[in-house]
Amino acid sequence: MTESHNKNEKRTFWVVMLTAGVMVVEIVYGITTNSMALLADGIHMGSHVLAIGLSWLAYVLVRKLSKSENFKGNSNKILSLSGYTSGLMLLIFSMVIMFKAIMRFTNPVDIVYKEAIIVACIGLVVNVASAFLLHHSHEESDHNIRAAYIHVLADALTSLSAILGLIAAMIWDIPFIDTIAAIVSSFVIIKWSIGLLRDSGSSLLDIETDHGKHGHHCGHGHHH
Repeated sequence: MTESHNKNEKRTFWVVMLTAGVMVVEIVYGITTNSMALLADGIHMGSHVLAIGLSWLAYVLVRKLSKSENFKGNSNKILSLSGYTSGLMLLIFSMVIMFKAIMRFTNPVDIVYKEAIIVACIGLVVNVASAFLLHHSHEESDHNIRAAYIHVLADALTSLSAILGLIAAMIWDIPFIDTIAAIVSSFVIIKWSIGLLRDSGSSLLDIETDHGKHGHHCGHGHHH
């Protein structure tokens, strides 16, 4: 078990470094090119740097605690907690992107398309590379590596939607496609984050996730 943890720790570290680099580039260019999608992607990347950084720290913590004599708890709980926190971050950030995109409907701005598309493509390439780095077999997967993986996938999705949105906006001169693309990807990310929260939350509370196989009955007290 620890061997896969060490491997995951190294993988998550490299992904954090990679993502942080791209984030800086995207935010700078997003501001200079005025592309909402790009800036959103960069800020979104920032959320992933935090989240994947958290995943990396969780592995470091588990490694340290497994060496400690005093720690009697279940170190996998740390990974689930990190995954859960990550899921919450993902949910909040997707809401923010959606809100910003909706604000764009009301006051559109000019976008420098070509540069924005180039940088979004770089973002996509890095995300795909990170996804390969973090790819894990489902059997050995813990909620922590899964959270990091979902963050990278969510990022690839926003990059892709930014690229498609920008190209469509450029070709047909419909700037709001950029906005629609951002909203659509937000919805998908919200769905992913809820799944992650459900699964990691269940493992934190030791609930079997054999959906509904174990009927849980809550006794309702009568209050007078």
